[in-house]
Order: sequence, then structure tokens, then C-alpha cells
Amino acid sequence: MKVQAIVLSMIFKRLSELSDSELNKLLSRGRGLSDVSATVDAILENVQKNGDTAILEYAKQFDKADLKSLQVTPAEIEEAVASLSLDLLGHLRQAAENIRRFHAAQLPKEIWYLEETPGIVLGQKTIPLSRVGCYVPGGRASYPSTVLMTALPAKVAGVPEVIVCTPPLADGTVHPLTLAACKIAGVDKIFKTGGAQAIAGMAYGTKSIPRADKIVGPGNIYVTYAKMKIREHAEIDFPAGPSEVLIIADDCADPKMTAADILAQAEHDPNSVSVLVTPSETLAKAVSAEVEKQTGNAKRKEIIEASLKNSAILITENTDECISFSNEFGPEHLQIMTAPEMEDTILNRIQNAGSVFVGNYAPVPAGDYASGTNHVLPTSGYVRMYSGLNTAHFLKSFTIQRISKKGLEEIKDAVIDLAETEGLFEHAEAIRKRFEE
Repeated sequence: MKVQAIVLSMIFKRLSELSDSELNKLLSRGRGLSDVSATVDAILENVQKNGDTAILEYAKQFDKADLKSLQVTPAEIEEAVASLSLDLLGHLRQAAENIRRFHAAQLPKEIWYLEETPGIVLGQKTIPLSRVGCYVPGGRASYPSTVLMTALPAKVAGVPEVIVCTPPLADGTVHPLTLAACKIAGVDKIFKTGGAQAIAGMAYGTKSIPRADKIVGPGNIYVTYAKMKIREHAEIDFPAGPSEVLIIADDCADPKMTAADILAQAEHDPNSVSVLVTPSETLAKAVSAEVEKQTGNAKRKEIIEASLKNSAILITENTDECISFSNEFGPEHLQIMTAPEMEDTILNRIQNAGSVFVGNYAPVPAGDYASGTNHVLPTSGYVRMYSGLNTAHFLKSFTIQRISKKGLEEIKDAVIDLAETEGLFEHAEAIRKRFEE
């Protein structure tokens, strides 16, 4: 049975009836980094050669800001904090505490040992990176939540120096909410620069911006491409492009809530993607009508309408088909809005997702701001190979071996035989010499 196509250019049909081009559009979303390669490559080269001078020029060109220096001063931070209401600061601190507590629970043992056999004790020590750079989008908008999500896990992991780069406003200031979040998170230095030039500054280092061991945080396609290009100089978290949500729902889901969750994702960016997959045609039609109704009253209507062109409501034959499609899609955010007895059954079969939100009262915005989990997540299907930002991203490990003569004797024949088989005869001799009279 054909399903009537309705609502604001969204794909609305049965999953089995998707054309190859429609399916490819959903599965290959957020790609196209090559489209900005020439522009970003030129920026990276300029910053690598000219440092602060190039970054200050880009501030004029892209941000319309005539800066005298890049670093935010302590006075600017204090002024920003003083300009905010106590309620807002309280909410930032509440979110920060939840994020700090959750990420502290992720910390591994600092050091551990295992006696492999008598005389051979193996271990591992985990230590924080020395300096981490956090990219926080900005300009016309403020993202204090991204400051908390990137800087706090680094501090929890024990990183001694955490820096933030964020675009300035045209008057040369940084949004006070961003600066307040930096203070609450314990950020050590803040710099007024955004885009690919900020990534270059943190990767190569300049007179003002210290070189980072790792760069984390979301951004637009220019930022994402820049992060992918500088990996010879600094590690990154993962590619993070336009935001996305996939919702698995059945007749137990509320159409108004489901539609609100679609719009909440859609208002991020014209390139954001929202997908509902459901075995219920009744729910699909009700959500479609609600999306149209709620979009009419939305404050970011133009962005939402553009985003919905990338989005879809798909009707499946059963819940199994919803799960299979979700794993193929690999969403940044996955919502499960089904009968309670189905929630764990679905969750246990999920293989690819950045963060999962279970139940009708677990919308994505809860995780975006204050539940405590991290909202910096892989997009565009990269959840197949990357995990969302967590304390492990700010740690590195090395292994330890304590071997006695008795322990080495237990494995010496194996080492000598394998070394000589590989043609590495001095490896074998390094073992033999320890047992000569």
C-alpha cells in the first residue's frame, strides 16, 4: 500500500519503497569534505607559515573583528561572569557537576599489574595528555554546553593545560556565556579565533596559541576538514559534522513529543538530519502532521524547513526492520520511544550509535546540556568506528614488564625460535646471553 507523501519536503514513505538515490542521500549524509579542501588547505598553509598574523587577518575577513591580540584576558572573563544572572550561572554549574560526575566514573585504573606466570609481571599505566585544545563554535551564537562537554572531561582526566579556541564577535569580544563556562570548567587559556584557522593554530602552534597534543570539539565542514588534515601534527577526537537523530518509535510514542524531538534536531543547522522509523503507519501520519504544525510556530523556522529536506519518516514492516536500518544508518543520537517492555530488547541489538536515549522522557536536549553524558559525538555514520567524547580521549597508556630470570627462562625458547624464524638473530642472542655461564 502506497503512503501519501506529505509534510515540508521530508521523505515520507515505506522503507521498502525508498529509491536508491533516497537511501543513498540518508546514508551518505554529511560527507563532501572535498568541496572545501582548496579553501582549508590554503588557510592551514598560511597559519603554519605566518602564525598569529594570519589568524588576525582571518578574524577581520571572516568575523569582521579587528583584534589587537588573540588571548582573552582575565578581566574579560570576570566582566563576562558578572554580566550573567545568578540563575543562569547556577544552571551552568549544575550541568557541569553532572558532566564531571559521569566522566569521573569512566576513569580507568591509573596503574595495574597481572602476573602472567611466575617471574613475569605485566602491567599498564595510564596518564593524561599534556595539553588539549577544545574547539567551541561561536560567532553569532553561544555554545557554553560545548565548553563543558570538551574541557571538563579533559580536566577530569587530569590534563594539566586545556585551551579553548572560539570565534569572536564583530566587536572583538567573546560571548559572556562561553567565557563563564570556560571559568566553570577550569579552562587555562581562551583564544579569539574560529574556523579552520583555529584548528591550524592549535595544531601547529603560534606565538600566542600553544601547540596541542589533541584537538577536540564539533564544527562546520571547514573545521571538520581541517581536523582531518592536521593529524600529522595533533591527534583529534573524530569527524563531527551536522547533527542528526534517528528515532525508533511505536504506537506507545506521543506524536507531539516525537515531532518536537525532530524539530529540536532540525533547528541546529540546515544540514541536520532527523529520521523517524516506525512500524506504525498511524504514528507516522500523526507525527508528520505535528511536524508541519509545530514548524509553523518555530522561531528558527527557516533553518528547520531546510533541515527537513534532508530528513525522513519511514514506515517499516516490524521493529526488527527499524533496528536493522538504525544499525546501517549509524546515528549520532538514537532515541528509543517504544513500549517499555521493548526498550531493552531494542537496546541490546543496537551496534552503531553515538549516544542512546531510552524512553519518552529521554529527549536528546537532556544529553545536550545537563544529564551528564557527552554531546560531542561522531556523525555521518562514523559511529561505526569511533566512540563519543569521553575521558579515554584525553589519556594515553604504556605497558610495563617486570621479568625475573626464572620468568624469562619460561619463554626463552619461544622467543629465540620465533626471532630466528623471522631472521632477527641478534634478538635471539639478547636472550641467549642472559643464560650463558
